[in-house]
Amino acid sequence: MMKVLLRVLVLFLSITGVATSSFAQSGWFWQNPLPQGNSLFAATAPAQGVVVAVADAGAIVRSEDGGASWTVQSSGTAQSLRGVSFIDANIGTAVGPYATIVRTTDGGATWTQQLSGTADWLNGVSFVDADTGTVVGDFGAILRTKDGGDTWTPQLSGTTNSLYGVSFVDGNVGVAVGGSGTILRTTDGGDTWELQSSGSAQTLQGISFVDANTGTVVGSRRTILHTSDGGITWTLQSSDTFWDLQAVSFVDSETGITVGESGNILVTTDGGATWARQSMPSNWFRGVCFTDVNTVVAVGSGGDIIRSSDRGATWTFQSDGPRNSLLAVSFVDAKTGTAVGDSGTILRTTDGGTTWTRQPSGTTLSSLYGVSFVDANIGTAVGGNGTILNTLDGGETWTRQPSGTTNFLYGVSFVDANTGTAVGDSGTILHTVDGGETWTRQQSGTTYGLYGVAFIDANIGVAVGAIGAVLRTTDGGDTWTFQSLGTTVALTAVSFFDANLGTAVGLVGAIFRTDDGGDTWARQSSETTFHLHAVALIDYNTSTAVGDSGTILRTTDAGVTWMHQASGTIEHLYGTAFVDANTGTAVGRNGAILHTNTGGL
Repeated sequence: MMKVLLRVLVLFLSITGVATSSFAQSGWFWQNPLPQGNSLFAATAPAQGVVVAVADAGAIVRSEDGGASWTVQSSGTAQSLRGVSFIDANIGTAVGPYATIVRTTDGGATWTQQLSGTADWLNGVSFVDADTGTVVGDFGAILRTKDGGDTWTPQLSGTTNSLYGVSFVDGNVGVAVGGSGTILRTTDGGDTWELQSSGSAQTLQGISFVDANTGTVVGSRRTILHTSDGGITWTLQSSDTFWDLQAVSFVDSETGITVGESGNILVTTDGGATWARQSMPSNWFRGVCFTDVNTVVAVGSGGDIIRSSDRGATWTFQSDGPRNSLLAVSFVDAKTGTAVGDSGTILRTTDGGTTWTRQPSGTTLSSLYGVSFVDANIGTAVGGNGTILNTLDGGETWTRQPSGTTNFLYGVSFVDANTGTAVGDSGTILHTVDGGETWTRQQSGTTYGLYGVAFIDANIGVAVGAIGAVLRTTDGGDTWTFQSLGTTVALTAVSFFDANLGTAVGLVGAIFRTDDGGDTWARQSSETTFHLHAVALIDYNTSTAVGDSGTILRTTDAGVTWMHQASGTIEHLYGTAFVDANTGTAVGRNGAILHTNTGGL
């Protein structure tokens, strides 16, 4: 069951709409979900039809048609972005952890990093014109600029509570909110900030003012506070929800929407005197904005984007794609591939990943951890409780095969339509020579979990697993011999180019290479401590490994050096497949599918 710890317990608890994406076809880009799969934290609508939202991994998405379609922009940072403010369609600023501030003056075509002069996490930003803006962050941090962010000056907030939201109605009057019910107000551009009595001890996250007097703040445990006197007094409003609220937007003094945890949406048409509850299938909505008097966009976890054209009465998803985590992928050529994952998920592409189609696996109870195709039609997937599925028609139909075990199976390797091996818990090794009609258990000599397997031909194969276990066979598995790597680090995957050349990867960034069929293994420096879950050895010099937090490593010198590549995500990546040095796919948590046509560069 250790594989469950490696690949399942690390999964976070994690439709249809019309969305389009524009990718520069270099590096790694999103194929699922679309327009991208990083969690979105904030959204703003600065001009008619224009919506901008910011996300994990520095991702930014932009719409020019009120949220009906979206393009992905490059912010130039890999840091998460938590707040965004635009003063028109072109000029905007986004902020995030580790003092991240980025600015655009061309609608996001280019973003420039700015020096904040602090090391704090920055959570919210509000600009009133091209020059004048305020940023708030952890430990009461407040920064102010009067020159468009060329310089930022710290202000005294008078609190050490973290601040999460800020709203200015002009250059002088602004309100900031944060932890422990903190509400601060300034009437002199932040030269002085006064603590106001919120009457709440909850964390306050979202803020929306429609004029200098009328504003609403939302926060944890369904907190909604309203002011009609510029924040001198705040009134607690009642709502029909028990969940945390993250963001709020009002289009006028009467009509507003707040969103939050567990897909909750609350709508008011009477200034908050009453709130009507709605719900959409999402883990968490984190940002919301009106794009005009009728149209609203909300964004959230896993890249979710929803849109309403009737002030929140009805909603449709604008983001698209399956969200079950994907744990393995197999391609037989540049066009044809299959990914498998949680709850029996199987996805198939015949156009290089431009579209992915869900296939019926016949199971929703067992996750699928491994997949191997020998051609466009014949493939096998393995998973929980001894599950083995086989297809002879490219996945149109999948047939369960008797494995003779209830142990979890994590890896599978076929060398032709008939000959294959699967490995799993408790040293399980199963072998077939008739395409899986019968599976025979082989003696592995270990009770440790085996997590990956690779065969070069019908006879030569290697399996890897817990405590650095490496087993090798040269007789099709009739006998398996232990090889020593000199480590107890769990190995999660292995890939061989030929009978001699192989690479294994594992936890805490472990990478090992052999040039002699495993008689000796040399540890290589990965320059990461993130767990690695998959590796594709493409030729003598070239390999790609993927792992936690969007880690993608690439070597072009036989592993002497491994270089980090920009994946554009912080989702854990569990599987990868390359058909040549340039064309590859990585899959992972929350349905993430990334593709490259340029070797990731």
